[in-house]
Amino acid sequence: MLSIKATTVSSVLFGAAHASLYGESSQNHTCQLQPNYLSCSANAHPNVTDSCCTETFGGLVLSTQYWDTYTGLESSGQLLPRNTWTLHGLWPDFCNGSYTQYCDLNRQYDPFPSPNTTTGTSSGTPVPPYKGPSILTFLAPFGKLDLLAYMNKYWINQGGPNGDFWGHEFSKHGTCYSTFNLPCYGPMYQNHSDVIDFFETAVSYYSNLPTYGWLSAAGIRPSNTTRFSLSDMQAALTKGFGALPYIGCTGPRYNATAAGNGTLDNGYTIVDEMWYYYHAYGRVQRGQGLPVNASINGESVSSCAKTPGALLYPERTLGSEA
Repeated sequence: MLSIKATTVSSVLFGAAHASLYGESSQNHTCQLQPNYLSCSANAHPNVTDSCCTETFGGLVLSTQYWDTYTGLESSGQLLPRNTWTLHGLWPDFCNGSYTQYCDLNRQYDPFPSPNTTTGTSSGTPVPPYKGPSILTFLAPFGKLDLLAYMNKYWINQGGPNGDFWGHEFSKHGTCYSTFNLPCYGPMYQNHSDVIDFFETAVSYYSNLPTYGWLSAAGIRPSNTTRFSLSDMQAALTKGFGALPYIGCTGPRYNATAAGNGTLDNGYTIVDEMWYYYHAYGRVQRGQGLPVNASINGESVSSCAKTPGALLYPERTLGSEA
């Protein structure tokens, strides 16, 4: 997440392993009996509804994707899926667009915390690097080998093992949802079932967002020679998603290139990321959300250059796709 100030949340601890954002008990969260309120609505408040059954903490849900062109681990078989953007994560922003991170350090499985404090500043609580077995080992005891295979195909790290990336996404973001709080799983909680739940939910949102297909249907396909316009990408994705996502770019700024020299357009020129915004109905785990525009809080909807024909949507590096 870019240019948004992080805030910190103090967790109330229930024993060695149970942490809660709101002090819920671990009893009687019968969500079938609760209304499916829309997150960020007036009813999505812990004084009104069960925070285990409606997302009352991080009510602006972002399903995020990457367009990487290589992994750096091709020699070990870590490849990118052909004709598909990859999963980045599922993030819980606050309704005003700010966010928090690493909300429960008892569930910290990130070997390389980034940032390394809960606020991203020296005054924050240090986030200790995780030294235990990779989070990917948590799936087999639940018989989730099909989920593991899917994640290894579509949830790809760049420059490190996939499991390191998954540990980062769960620890930094997954622990900050009210509906993934450990008390929500009740007295029959099995160790790491919250992690599995988060992985399945992130995959569920991602699988309904065919970014590559939406762009391709508009004639926008990876090319190292053709340049594209931000407005055309926005139109194609809004048509598919039903709301305007955030489009992220990297690379040189347009006014630092030969084509853009002398212009005021300082947007970046290489497309590499997509953020889809939702308000969730009830538990985020239900996978039902209302698409909302990335501009909902007056934030920027893109870091990319706005000049027509300024953007490169690059082809994958030869040998980097499965």
